[in-house]
Amino acid sequence: MNELAAETSPYLLQHANNPIYWKAWKPEVLAEAVNQDKLIIVSVGYSACHWCHVMEHESFEDNEVAAVMNAHYISIKVDREERPDVDATYMKAVQLMTSQGGWPMNVVLLPDGRPVWGGTYFRKAQWIETLQQLQDLFITGRDKMEDYAVKLLEGINQLSLLPPNEEETLKDPSAIKPLVEKWAKSFDWDFGGYARAPKFMMPNNYQFLQRYGYQTGTQELLDFTNLTLTRMAWGGLFDTIGGGFSRYSVDMHWHVPHFEKMLYDNGQLMSLYAEAYKATGDTLYKEVIEKTHFFIATELTSPDGAFYSAWDADSFTLTGHKEEGAFYTWEKQDLKDLLGSDFEQFAVVFNINEFGFWENGQYVLIQTNATEELAKEFGITTEVLQEKKAQWEKMLYTEREKRHKPGLDDKVLTSWNAIMLKGYADAYKATTDEVYLKAALGNAHFICDKLWDSVGHLWRTYKNGIAKIKGFLEDYAHTADAFISLYQCTLDEKWLLYAKQLTDYSLEHFYDSKKQFFSFTEIADNQLVAPHYETEDNVIPASNSVIANVLYKLSILFDNAHYEKVALQMLYQMIPAMDYPSAFSNWLNLWLDLSAQNKELAVCGENAAETIKEINAQYMPHVLVAGTVKDSVIPFLQNRFVKNSLMFYVCQNKACNLPTDNVETAINDLKF
Repeated sequence: MNELAAETSPYLLQHANNPIYWKAWKPEVLAEAVNQDKLIIVSVGYSACHWCHVMEHESFEDNEVAAVMNAHYISIKVDREERPDVDATYMKAVQLMTSQGGWPMNVVLLPDGRPVWGGTYFRKAQWIETLQQLQDLFITGRDKMEDYAVKLLEGINQLSLLPPNEEETLKDPSAIKPLVEKWAKSFDWDFGGYARAPKFMMPNNYQFLQRYGYQTGTQELLDFTNLTLTRMAWGGLFDTIGGGFSRYSVDMHWHVPHFEKMLYDNGQLMSLYAEAYKATGDTLYKEVIEKTHFFIATELTSPDGAFYSAWDADSFTLTGHKEEGAFYTWEKQDLKDLLGSDFEQFAVVFNINEFGFWENGQYVLIQTNATEELAKEFGITTEVLQEKKAQWEKMLYTEREKRHKPGLDDKVLTSWNAIMLKGYADAYKATTDEVYLKAALGNAHFICDKLWDSVGHLWRTYKNGIAKIKGFLEDYAHTADAFISLYQCTLDEKWLLYAKQLTDYSLEHFYDSKKQFFSFTEIADNQLVAPHYETEDNVIPASNSVIANVLYKLSILFDNAHYEKVALQMLYQMIPAMDYPSAFSNWLNLWLDLSAQNKELAVCGENAAETIKEINAQYMPHVLVAGTVKDSVIPFLQNRFVKNSLMFYVCQNKACNLPTDNVETAINDLKF
């Protein structure tokens, strides 16, 4: 029978009424396959995945398909967001077999879990035929399957191996320059991002490029980063009406998105735009932060401060059909009826023309010129046009609220919550708006209360009062990183100590001293056929790169040589692999931390928490900020607090200048 009704994942629950005897990924299910000597189907997707829904409707709701699967296979449905370990392991197999990947992902395994066949989306007839052929081969030619499984597993394990680093020492950060020069050849100088479609946002890429451009004085990189952030904010990718970014753009112009909205994108983009606002003062970036917050607060925040995972790409039309993007797009006549005499100006601002047209009479709003330029064209002031835009967007938001909203994935994932938490902390640093700090603190308390077990480990997911699935490395790495940022906002040292506690747990349970990297799963609990070491940065930075950055920060604040050694050993081994830098931007960030320009600042005094706001609002990505309002147990801050005074200590290479009591002097000393 189908067992998914007992699950909490919205994606698994979507399949709970399928005629297929779906089970969730559990040790007892894997043991059942061995005991019954049956092939296993692992079908992986997520709730906001459009083609996952298509394959469900075409195949998994079909009785003919169910008859084949139920007769011969143990069928396991996996939410890739709940079980990124399962997804990553078998995605490697699919990529080796087909040279491509994606979701839905469907893999057939031998009873012991070794993959023998796989792919992504399949039509019904092809799916049935393939499953029947595989079952026949399992009966008549099992030796061939076994031989193939051995070779495929060898290939999967080979993917985890890094090329050896034959350098005697860690290279100086000046060696980053040729990597960035190679990287720049892929830039799109018309619309930002990379000169290809689809276009993913890759926030960590632009955080690094902005930082590198700033520290090296490379104006071209700063211009490119600002071009990219501006075009993304103007594009249909960003929901200017209701806030929040979609997952990616299907075209070169950031125009038509794949309309699903993911928490992890919006958390990282809030951090990115916060840093860019500090660097440039561009009010567009502040507007993006405000609108993103509106979406998260309105649609993805639970009453207890947790953040939900996603909004679906699909929603129902007025005629009851489910279509991708139905919630967001507009017909020209509807806009004319709503806007009246303002339509002509609106159409110029948001390209209700051939450029802004999508399909089937629908338009996706996209801006291609600065508001200041458009105001001149209309013969009005920028302020008047900005006010008009705000009124138009409010009017369209009210109208859009009458539509059927996209489906909500309301499970809570620890790492994604931490990413959003950090986004809010970074937004608070950039703007000093208390609403962002309140959201960050509310979420941090939720993580501590609901997702951090009393025995020491984190849980991966939470829903309906139930926390389950032991956390993966990414949960620890991102939570520690977020807590460091929250500490820098508040100077409440418990957040820094929590970050250290999570890092120490990771070192004890995830670190492989032979590989000198962290396993994605706790080493003692790994159920998979091959270990997974996540090292390449993607739309979310690799968990190993995140924990390496965390270790390096904590090594300075806690004067911990072991943390530094582990972090730099990882970096040392990664450098030979950096052939396409966009997949290593978070490692490059760590490498840049070794620059002679990097400094640390300690702010100590009863008023330090108030003064730190001014420091945090400065764009100084090369500075590690810490502070205390009392005698501190943190080694970097010990013996630096003096009652009734406020002192600033600027440090570099483990040596500190004489303290100053003047914030402007300290900020000047931090610059280069």
